[in-house]
Parts: sequence; C-alpha cells; structure tokens
Amino acid sequence: MSLATRHDGADDSTGLLMWQVTNRWQAAQRTALKPFDITHVQFVLLATLTYLGHAGPVTQKTLAGMAATDPMMTSQVLRALEGRGLVHRPPHPDDGRARAVAVTEDGRALANRAVVAVEACDQAFFAGLGAALPAFTAALRTVRETAP
Repeated sequence: MSLATRHDGADDSTGLLMWQVTNRWQAAQRTALKPFDITHVQFVLLATLTYLGHAGPVTQKTLAGMAATDPMMTSQVLRALEGRGLVHRPPHPDDGRARAVAVTEDGRALANRAVVAVEACDQAFFAGLGAALPAFTAALRTVRETAP
C-alpha cells in the first residue's frame, strides 16, 4: 500500500520542505556557534535577553514569549547560562516574590561576538534566495503570526 498523501511528490509538501530546510539551517547554526561553546537555543535566549535588557527588568515569561520558547525549557537553558556566568537572576524591583533575568557583562560580550557569526551564517545559508529574500522573510513572518 502506498502513502495516502495528497501530494504528487515529497517536493510538493510544504511541511516536509520546511522540516528539511530547518534541519540544514540548524546544522549550519551549530557549526557557526561551535567556537563560542554555546547551543543555538542558548544563543537565542542570550541574544534576546541582551536585546531586551535595555528596557528594564525582564521576567522569564517575557523572555520566553519574545524568543517563542517553551517556558520550562527556557528555565533549564537559563540555569545552564547562569552556571556559566552569562546571566544572573537579581530580585525583581517591582515584585518581591519574583526574580528578574539579566545578562552579565560576559554574557553580553558573548552575545555580541556570536551574533556576528549567526548573521553571517544566515547570509550564506539564504544567499540562494537573492532578491527574493525580503519576500521570503515576510512570508515567514506571516506564517509565524497566523499559525495556530
């Protein structure tokens, strides 16, 4: 019995193509981040926290929302980053029961070095899109905003 798919071939499946491209992109990012001894999710949270840090105290919930990461996984990754001295959790200034999450100077320096490698990786990975890159980015933004 053959696969009960509505597609004529694998290259017609948007989901499968997204899966394949995502796996290749993640592999490229792992290679780019290897010299920094940081995983991609660690980089995303560290870079997002660095970006948000200028706006005042950041909660773990706010960080997870901005990075679109699972809150429990975010907590685990933050513990690893804290163990490396890249983030710390000072008391939240507006809520005595809560902790804020803040990037340390070492974390900020690492995020700023790593973002150069990540953006160069993206530029090389998506270079084949040429002039279609802005439309592709806009389409991804649409999917992100409208996905269930």
